[in-house]
Amino acid sequence: MAEESPDSAYHSHGSSLEEEGAERMDDEEQERLLSYWQSVGRGHQVDVPRDMAEPIQQLTRNNSPQERQSIPFTLIQRKEKLGDLLYEKRQYGKAKWACIKMKEKQYEQSICLGFMKLMRYICEQNSSGLYLGITIPIVTIVHTNESQSEMRQAVTVAYYLPEVLQDQPPHPFDSDIIIEEWPSTIVYSRSFRGITNEDSIMREINLLAEILESPELCLQDTFIIAGYTNPAAANRHNEIWFLQRP
Repeated sequence: MAEESPDSAYHSHGSSLEEEGAERMDDEEQERLLSYWQSVGRGHQVDVPRDMAEPIQQLTRNNSPQERQSIPFTLIQRKEKLGDLLYEKRQYGKAKWACIKMKEKQYEQSICLGFMKLMRYICEQNSSGLYLGITIPIVTIVHTNESQSEMRQAVTVAYYLPEVLQDQPPHPFDSDIIIEEWPSTIVYSRSFRGITNEDSIMREINLLAEILESPELCLQDTFIIAGYTNPAAANRHNEIWFLQRP
């Protein structure tokens, strides 16, 4: 039986030490990210379970601007006043979305829990077994009463499927996630920053209603919050979308 040379033994032992070190760093990163999300979750009265550690890590690693695919749209009009952008009128094409309906006590709880379920779907918990990739924005459909003075509890959190998956979307393991095809839609979009809760959303709805020349052309009780940063971020980039009536 041939003896292993000291040199090859050193390299073999060295590579196994490197692998152990990489695994340890991997575990430490997972714990750090999970701990951060759990801390943020507590602020929104949401429990972030331990099985979210891997999806959180995977999403974080693939969350550079180059890795994210923006939802395609056609810009129809930009309305400005004194150099400030008031709103954009856009057309989004027919497309498939992974959607989950939520009805927690608070809006923040609904979007956090809905987003976590979609994260699991994106991070390999689907029939393809693959990481699907991030698309932005993640959107939430909200409903108000006709007078736009109060927001309903039920919301829908939705993830636009990447272009390469539009024809054959992977099936979600979570039966609460439904793949829906949304028709082509014209939206009026206005940007805002910060947290999204019942108060800030109602404020943005009322503000855009005042700015639009003909708000009656849009649905009066259904709106979309588009989120470009994850719910754990402090200073989020959001948009409020009014939907033009079909």
